[in-house]
Amino acid sequence: MEEKKELQNQDERVVEIELERLRGFVNHPFKVQADSQMIELQESIKKYGILNPLIVRPRQDGTYEIISGHRRKFAAEKIGYRKVPVIIRVLKDDEAVVSMVDSNLQREMISPSEKAFAYKMKYEAIKRKAGRRKCGQVDHNLGKKSIELIGEECGDSPKQVQRYIKITELIPEMLEKVDDGSMGFTPAVQLSFLKKKEQKEMLDAMEFAQCTPSLSQALRIKKLSSDGNLTVRDMEDILSEIKQKEIDRVVFKTEQLHRFFPVSYTAEQMRREILEMLKLNMNKYWDA
Repeated sequence: MEEKKELQNQDERVVEIELERLRGFVNHPFKVQADSQMIELQESIKKYGILNPLIVRPRQDGTYEIISGHRRKFAAEKIGYRKVPVIIRVLKDDEAVVSMVDSNLQREMISPSEKAFAYKMKYEAIKRKAGRRKCGQVDHNLGKKSIELIGEECGDSPKQVQRYIKITELIPEMLEKVDDGSMGFTPAVQLSFLKKKEQKEMLDAMEFAQCTPSLSQALRIKKLSSDGNLTVRDMEDILSEIKQKEIDRVVFKTEQLHRFFPVSYTAEQMRREILEMLKLNMNKYWDA
């Protein structure tokens, strides 16, 4: 499956460059994966060749940095190509960032984390360019204008662009949960306000409760964090609550459980110990 057609200026020409002279874009936020789409791309290149030239820019060491075409380069390399067609553009660093992001956001399958880091890179590049035009003066409306510009060009509201940029503050393990769909995007935005240490503890709490937070739970956890009162116990207790959408419940009467626990145990102590025993039992099951 060939990628979307790049816009080409009339005075630009296509040349062929050896693969070993191509370099990936620094901090490229988009993953190149050997998935089913990559197999389709390889089959397309085998049959028709590379119809859409890569966009590259020259580097001082004689190599070329890829602006658009990392997947095409990977596919061509896998099927034995030694050279690929490219269009060479001379771009400044921030111009290259904006061009790289814009060309890759055209892809059909983009994960939330890819989009988040792409938006962040473009936002920072636009800020730097605008800052240079103002000769170092601070424009307090610049952030808002930059966010609005990205939203207009990429089809998201300014608020949504801000949310995407915010989740770049999540630790990698949290971002992975957003990408694989096990944690919702909106709760993840709220958890991105937690300190890194708290986010790691939150992962343990999710493992303990065997769930990810709802939006209301994430908001409460965020509030405790901002007040300086968040503990691991708080995270576990909030996550262990029965969510409103969970209609099917398993209910035990306290007198039924007291047959298996000391009389002094509270309902909360029994609940926590039951969860711990279930967790241990599940680990033994998977290790068997």
